[in-house]
Amino acid sequence: MTIVSHADIEIASQPQIWRQVAEFAPSVFGKLPQKGEKVAVVGCGSSWFMSMAYASLREAAGHGETDVYAGSEFNYDRKYDRVVSISRSGTTTEIVELLGKIKTPSVVLTAIHNSPVEDRATETIIMDFADEKSVLQTRWATAALGLLRAHLGLDLNSIVKDAEEALASDISDLVEVEQISFLGRGWTIGLAHEAALKTRESSQFWAEAYPALDYRHGPLSISQPGRAVWAFGEIPADLVRDIKSTGALFESSTLDPMAHLMRAQRVAIAIAKKRGVDADNPRGLSRSIILDK
Repeated sequence: MTIVSHADIEIASQPQIWRQVAEFAPSVFGKLPQKGEKVAVVGCGSSWFMSMAYASLREAAGHGETDVYAGSEFNYDRKYDRVVSISRSGTTTEIVELLGKIKTPSVVLTAIHNSPVEDRATETIIMDFADEKSVLQTRWATAALGLLRAHLGLDLNSIVKDAEEALASDISDLVEVEQISFLGRGWTIGLAHEAALKTRESSQFWAEAYPALDYRHGPLSISQPGRAVWAFGEIPADLVRDIKSTGALFESSTLDPMAHLMRAQRVAIAIAKKRGVDADNPRGLSRSIILDK
């Protein structure tokens, strides 16, 4: 008997969640950074990696200089027009403390009403429909990034079909490997880090993430038969050639990279089940990371 986890259900719900985000997004666009503003984006864990993706996309779209920080590493000496933060729980210690210290206008994306971040941020965007029961973040991460991508001009409905294809695709060969290295370029570097985090935290699996071209500078040496290298978006043909020459399984896709991330989420959960690990409750983790004083 196959046990269906909360994460399974939440991963499968993403096409519908993206439709909801697409409908909801225009109502909160006025709270998000305006074109030309200098912006900092902050988060922890999955939210940090989604922040990475958004920062890269925003700059590439010509909307203005956009820096990204892990919540604990914010540069308080640098001046910004707006700070964007992401916290599913609304209680993440580093984000709560950061929002309490800054005087810069801020907006926080969260899934929870009446949370500490809401008390401290200038503006709050609550997407409770994307909240999760699993400790593991899956649909919340893509919903938050999806909202920010929508503000940059993407019609989320246009990639729902890709999400459905990602859910229906065969992942059996990837579940059998002993290690995965995830690669990205530009905004998909954040997705690569998120995919690696999912496989590590869900199943205590050996996963790494790199900017694609940096993979040549050492990490390529671990590539071999029985292992996989996973590329989000296009990477140079000569790098693909070098990877394949090691005998490693090479994974790539023409799907939107955010949909391709869903495929990685499915692999992470499948590996957890194979190992007998509870992906909904990763070892040593909780839904909200609140640090002791």
